[in-house]
Amino acid sequence: MSATSASGINFAKYRTLKSFLALYAVMSILILALMGILYYESAKEQMLSSHRLAMQLESESYVPRLKTWLESGHDLSTFPADLAYKTALYGYDKDLLVGNLRQQHHDFSENIALHNSYIHLIIPLSPYGLGEYYLVFETHDDELWRHQALINALIFGSVLFLILGIIGFTLSRMFLRPMNEAIALLDDFIKDTTHELNTPVSAILTNIEALREAELSPSIEKKLKRIEIASRTISTLYDDLTYLILNHELAVQNVKLDLSYLLHERLEYFRHRIDQKKITLITHIDPQVTLVIDTTKATRLVDNLLSNAIKYNRMEGQITITLIHGSLCIHDNGIGIPEAMIDRVFERYTRADKSVGGFGIGLNIVAMIAKEYDLKITIESEEKVGTKICVAWE
Repeated sequence: MSATSASGINFAKYRTLKSFLALYAVMSILILALMGILYYESAKEQMLSSHRLAMQLESESYVPRLKTWLESGHDLSTFPADLAYKTALYGYDKDLLVGNLRQQHHDFSENIALHNSYIHLIIPLSPYGLGEYYLVFETHDDELWRHQALINALIFGSVLFLILGIIGFTLSRMFLRPMNEAIALLDDFIKDTTHELNTPVSAILTNIEALREAELSPSIEKKLKRIEIASRTISTLYDDLTYLILNHELAVQNVKLDLSYLLHERLEYFRHRIDQKKITLITHIDPQVTLVIDTTKATRLVDNLLSNAIKYNRMEGQITITLIHGSLCIHDNGIGIPEAMIDRVFERYTRADKSVGGFGIGLNIVAMIAKEYDLKITIESEEKVGTKICVAWE
């Protein structure tokens, strides 16, 4: 299992996948909605066509009776009723003359129409030689066609949605394959780099300690400090890469850890790097602040926060460290983070300032550890002002 897969899908990959699936889902829904509307209109038209045919057949026997009534003097009380349909007679001005419709008809632009659960067939009587009259047949819509259309739409829509989902899943795998391959190559590179780093870094640090046992001139001592700073920087990077790659294989041993002691120890580890940049260190560390956590993971969390505060600080800058029961805050007055990048600094391989070295994995490790132990991280930053990161726990 690669380091990337071991920590789950990374933020960039997740964002890409989410954007693609969101766009694909919207397009699929729009396509299905359009198909549903077309199917509904088709079912409605089919229903109206069947009623049109039945009404027109009925009109063939009704119109002669209506003609007889019109020629007999228009007595409203004897207006011929139809056994199959409600009927009405409208004049040339589209006003109702006589009839027993349950839903009044107003739109004569269509031959047949559905209005409020009633179907109206409009028959102009001028072709029958009866003048500018309009005969309207009415029947109640039982809506069985609508229920059947909805059931069919749900069934076929679900099947189509499943098919589109399978297609979308396949496409997403195809689109993400290049990214997965790139991440796999990067993981392999990190593994190889880590393996090659271990031996020379250990040798350098061991020899530095051996040289310090002898009397050295100030100039040599100064050079040794520079070598040690560079070596410890590489060593910290090695520890991060090892943790990133082997995190899923490491045995976790949670203990009640004295963070106050650990913080003093790690500050001493970074002492030469702090002195090199002439950074003023202000500490407010309460004694015996404890947290139940794995020692290796706590070390990685503290080291990365301190390393970033040093790395992204300016010469003769300032770092304020506050450790109290329940929270650790590290505040620097360095280059800060652009506002657009603040939400992304915990993503793997993301660096706010690419002019500064590193792989962009430090804060990602911090986020991984915080998530594992339900620690709450808050970050405040402003460009050219500084950054404050706090880790809180209960």
